[in-house]
Amino acid sequence: MKMLSSFSSSTIPLFVSFFINFCTSDALVKLPENETVPAVIVFGDSIVDAGNNNNLVSIAKCNFPPYDRDFDGGKPTGRFTDGRIPSDFIVFCLNLSHTAEELGIKKLLPAYLDPTLQSADLLTGVSFASGASGYDPLTSKISQVFSLSDQLEMFKEYIGKLKAIVGEEGTNFILSQSLFLLVQGSNDIGETYSVIRKGQYDFPTYADLMVGWASSFLKELHGLGARRIGVFCTPPLGCLPSQISIGGGKQRECVDNINEESKLFNAKLSSELDSLNTNFPLARFVYIDIYNPLLGLIQNPLESGFEVVDKGCCGTGLIEASELCNKFNPCTCDDVSKYVFWDSFQPTERVYKILISEIIQEYVNKFL
Repeated sequence: MKMLSSFSSSTIPLFVSFFINFCTSDALVKLPENETVPAVIVFGDSIVDAGNNNNLVSIAKCNFPPYDRDFDGGKPTGRFTDGRIPSDFIVFCLNLSHTAEELGIKKLLPAYLDPTLQSADLLTGVSFASGASGYDPLTSKISQVFSLSDQLEMFKEYIGKLKAIVGEEGTNFILSQSLFLLVQGSNDIGETYSVIRKGQYDFPTYADLMVGWASSFLKELHGLGARRIGVFCTPPLGCLPSQISIGGGKQRECVDNINEESKLFNAKLSSELDSLNTNFPLARFVYIDIYNPLLGLIQNPLESGFEVVDKGCCGTGLIEASELCNKFNPCTCDDVSKYVFWDSFQPTERVYKILISEIIQEYVNKFL
């Protein structure tokens, strides 16, 4: 789909200058002539929330400085890092052609609730993700954000808008050929389980519940027309600065038992996706490993030019996130490129850039 006309000639060099180095190297994906990905549609948590939480009465939002300080003009958008998030890199690189004249895509994946959203944006995808949400319905209630059920209701509304623009047949084509991504689970394990659910379930039982919630969501998404669905596993949560501050000791080491919980859930999730692929042979449910690539950066930071792995750039980097990470905190770092984490929860834009480069190359053909 050609959207080049939506950009002025002066705008093109601005976004090309940032992305070209990323997307014309190993991360560039040139789809086969007979394949297309008309849109990228995303559900999940803060990793892929582009600003849906901005108008909620919740502490789980970040539409204020210093968030997005490395974004275009440093304007806060509600993204939970210093700049672009994984969905931004993915939507650009999946559609980038080899020449600037053939750029047919917006440079970012917008939030569905972005008040400036245009009809053309709907045709190429949006993010329904809500920071601090989870598979567990309780997770979203705690932070008063959009649950997966809420996100699915917004998606149904989105389908209605698509039908008004391109009709039933056009909508069915977009849904069946688009890339759907789900990024969830971190808040369930790192917050809800450790604080509340631990008194109700042992972790293997809770992991089974999480997988059940995930599976129900994916089946409903499939029922609404999705056929190419990627599910990110949980990262090494015991290596988040916030978890290290709580349980990493004086040496500030990764918390092994939390990482083990992440790995157990990931194994169960992978098995469930295998089952879904068996039960729905015309669809593609793809398990996307983010655990090992991120752990590799944390364990071998110098190989990628990082220096600080156990705390974030924002504030002291030990516990701050969202409202505690603000422009009044005098401790925020000057050079974020040295840091793996932006705040005590979220990786930096530079980390996302590295990880998504690997992910695109490894997984894109599994959806085709």
